[in-house]
Amino acid sequence: MATKNLSFVLKKPHEVAFEDRPIPELKSDRDVLVQVKVTGICGSDVHYWQHGKIGDFIVKAPMVLGHESAGIISKVGPGVTSLNVGDRVALEPGIPCRHCVPCKAGKYNLCPEMKFAATPPYNGTLAKYYVLPEDFCVKLPENVSLEEGALVEPLSVGVHIMKQAEIKPGNTIVVFGAGPIGLLCCSAARAFGAAKIIAVDINQDRLAFAEKYAATGTFNPMTQGGSTPANNAEKMIELFGLGAGTDVAVDASGAQSSIVTAIHVLRTGGTFVQAGMGRPEIEFPIVTMCCKEITMKGSFRYGPGDYKLAVDLIATGRVSVKELVTGRFKFGDAEEAFNQVLGGKGIKILIEGVEDS
Repeated sequence: MATKNLSFVLKKPHEVAFEDRPIPELKSDRDVLVQVKVTGICGSDVHYWQHGKIGDFIVKAPMVLGHESAGIISKVGPGVTSLNVGDRVALEPGIPCRHCVPCKAGKYNLCPEMKFAATPPYNGTLAKYYVLPEDFCVKLPENVSLEEGALVEPLSVGVHIMKQAEIKPGNTIVVFGAGPIGLLCCSAARAFGAAKIIAVDINQDRLAFAEKYAATGTFNPMTQGGSTPANNAEKMIELFGLGAGTDVAVDASGAQSSIVTAIHVLRTGGTFVQAGMGRPEIEFPIVTMCCKEITMKGSFRYGPGDYKLAVDLIATGRVSVKELVTGRFKFGDAEEAFNQVLGGKGIKILIEGVEDS
């Protein structure tokens, strides 16, 4: 029997299943129904699968996973003016309330009522169909594939981090963590005009990829570092000619040692952006931070214009994301795809959409 809306559902930690769910209905005149064609697996998806929670977000009922998706418009509400059936789009998977103080201030990513895909209790995009408001679907130019469209989500995270860092042409930047987000930070930094982009990781294979991909230099603290974070910072400054220190440091790892090293590698008056999630509390070099008068910022998801800019960066060739794709799986093999990510294999794994019956 033909399925209506086959979905990949997290039942409880370590237990996933395929369920045929009702096709979601348009809730607003400006909603669109998207047939999801490609979805990337994010570390948060795997974390929910393994642990059933991230911080205060706890899976209490079965939840569809996935939020890095692209697809084709299959239905539009009567008030939709910017999209048509058949358009290929990247899905921005979070719907803010549009009425709270952060939303009205142009920071809808901080909306306390955000309905974000695959964040409890809201279902994700690993289904045949998904509904979004039209303004949270970004139309893909003809030269941008659906696979690239699925990678717009993590690239938008990198774009937002660069905006938080206020990266400028000629700046130097050190990025800690060479996973997908760290790599896309390197690529976005290059697109924003950074002159030196140093990737830091303890995985030499990731560093080798980073140097071919977007970094101008790499540093492995396990093989090149000193005995302390401060020593590591000194070695990086000398090795890469960073003068009084780097202009910007981004942590995309969540590791305490990386965060501490980042503070030491920054110049006086530099900017630090925390992008990776780690332990709730860490030891931190507060005196160094104060004496350097470092500007410190967090970065959470993405905000106004980030998705559109990410699409434009891909379309114009200023950022390439194809190289990040290291595995593709049919929808029916989604659990195996998750196991690949859990095992640390590859960089970005994609799952194809449900095939038409």
